Amino acid sequence: QVLLVESGGGLVQPGVSLRLSCVASGRPFADYSMGWFRQAPGKEREFVAYINTAGTITQYADSKKDRFSISRQNDKRTLYLGADNLKSEDTAVYYCAARTPGYGDYWNEESYSYWGQGTQVTVSS
Repeated sequence: QVLLVESGGGLVQPGVSLRLSCVASGRPFADYSMGWFRQAPGKEREFVAYINTAGTITQYADSKKDRFSISRQNDKRTLYLGADNLKSEDTAVYYCAARTPGYGDYWNEESYSYWGQGTQVTVSS
């Protein structure tokens, strides 16, 4: 089992940058590819970004690739999501998730076995 704990969310003004963190414990972090998803109020959870086990391959939702950046530090068992020029529409609960490599599609939340509890990001002036 993998336990994931996100942090770094909060209330921020439009235009600022933010970095979310996700710390893993339990099974070896480097064994899992990782993803970030988010769920805005009244909307379904959506894919944001993906990174492979080694951190050498990343993928983003089309609308996210310009302002979001996913990275990981396996020695620190930590996943990151950087977000630049935040907008009100980025307001959401952000979740990190762990996926067994090769299991399902990386953009599909059903491919991920372990989830964090989420961290709220609110973008408002």
